[in-house]
Amino acid sequence: MTARNPQNLASERRHLQPFVVTLDAVRPRDQRDLMERPFFSLAKAKRTAPIRYRAGAVEVQVYALPEHGMATIWDADVLIWAASQIVEAEDFGLRTSRFFRFTPYQLLTAIGRGTGQRQYLLLKGTMQRLQSTVVATSIRHGSQWRRQQFSWITEWEERVDARGRSDGYEFVLPDWFYRGVIDRSLVLSIDPAYFHLTGGIERWLYRVARKHAGRQPTGWAFDLHHLHTKSGSQARFSDFTGHLRRIAARQSLPGYVLSFGHRDGAVLLDIRPRCAAPPPVDDAVQAVGTSPASDIGISDANLSVLRTQDAQLTLWPDDQNPPRNLESNKESNLKMVGQGCGHPSVSRGSSS
Repeated sequence: MTARNPQNLASERRHLQPFVVTLDAVRPRDQRDLMERPFFSLAKAKRTAPIRYRAGAVEVQVYALPEHGMATIWDADVLIWAASQIVEAEDFGLRTSRFFRFTPYQLLTAIGRGTGQRQYLLLKGTMQRLQSTVVATSIRHGSQWRRQQFSWITEWEERVDARGRSDGYEFVLPDWFYRGVIDRSLVLSIDPAYFHLTGGIERWLYRVARKHAGRQPTGWAFDLHHLHTKSGSQARFSDFTGHLRRIAARQSLPGYVLSFGHRDGAVLLDIRPRCAAPPPVDDAVQAVGTSPASDIGISDANLSVLRTQDAQLTLWPDDQNPPRNLESNKESNLKMVGQGCGHPSVSRGSSS
């Protein structure tokens, strides 16, 4: 945490105009690149083992300090909230910045958390993990391959009043994330019920479903080994697939139906939008294809137990976000080519 010192010349806040958060019930949006690749730990237990992911020309590496551990997919709610605030403010013609100024109450209520003392303490832990987690990636660097390295929050500070009570928070987002939000083609609306999801794999799977299957009636299908690698999960493959089958049995992903099938000897997870009361349709990709990635890998995945979190509230009405949602699926598996809801073109397998 950065000390409050007006002479601290290293602080980026000295060179940025603050974005003072004033909007309340905004529609949740997520950044596309974060939705499909392993940027976060999926476990509540502290993770210090790095993530090293590679698929074709795309590489993601994530490192954690032993003191705090890696940022989790629940910590990523802060980034979803920040992205939502930026997009909503720009829709109203307001100036935005990487330098956020807000109250903990605004953030906690927006992501469906409580506002008691314990939640304020947990928020500090979230900020510490977001700042101490280091990410290196080649995403968004085109044919001239190079990596960019950053932390999810470059600096943060808690302001207190004369009585020592929390008066507000400030943090600075990395330029890589901010540019990925102000480019509206790289942002997708997500279902507010996402914040109800309690499991790490469950939350990650919804984001993958929203990114790849989107609003396409024919959905998308993934090889289970491919999904395991994309998740960065430390769970063994057998435990990971067991989680997927339980999620499919509950049908708990907002707006999507899951089922299992087979194709060319591989077990596939089929993800399709629900037929009943379908959400607004984004521009869908019509081409059918398989992943062009010749190699994909992940290392340093030690076994750990995935934990869950209490159910969360939802605050926003579902609505449409205009950008397209499937032009960058270069590491995905199979686009379904069936007859739409309920009729995908892979043979069904048992989901028990």
